[in-house]
Amino acid sequence: MKKDILIRPVVGVSVAVTPDEQAATATADAPGWQVFLINDNDQPLQNVIVSASGYGTNAQGEAIRTSTLRHALPEVPPHAAAPIEALDSALFHLHNQYWVSYYIDGQVFDKKFVFLPDSIGFEQLQPISLLIPQGILAT
Repeated sequence: MKKDILIRPVVGVSVAVTPDEQAATATADAPGWQVFLINDNDQPLQNVIVSASGYGTNAQGEAIRTSTLRHALPEVPPHAAAPIEALDSALFHLHNQYWVSYYIDGQVFDKKFVFLPDSIGFEQLQPISLLIPQGILAT
């Protein structure tokens, strides 16, 4: 029965976006941006799957939906940050969603992390951790 399934909250896992001059989206005029999965737990995350997509509206009010990209990471070590994908600044006006699923000690966890429209930019940079000095965390 559904009521018998133990659903534990996601703790110590987050998604961050940071500026990165080495990212695939970097140009001579502007740095690119890189999305990271942060594991701040004492255990490794195993069999990680990240589903990335964007959605919103354009200036004319028409609905926009990006392709859904799926990324697999066999393991993210404890107290580590793993790169997920490069993010083009042309998508900052959309909701950028990252649905993360993983296992810790055989228990499955999943959580949806969303960057709201226009929440990514140099003005929003903040200190995050020793793993990633500055970036923007998803809500």
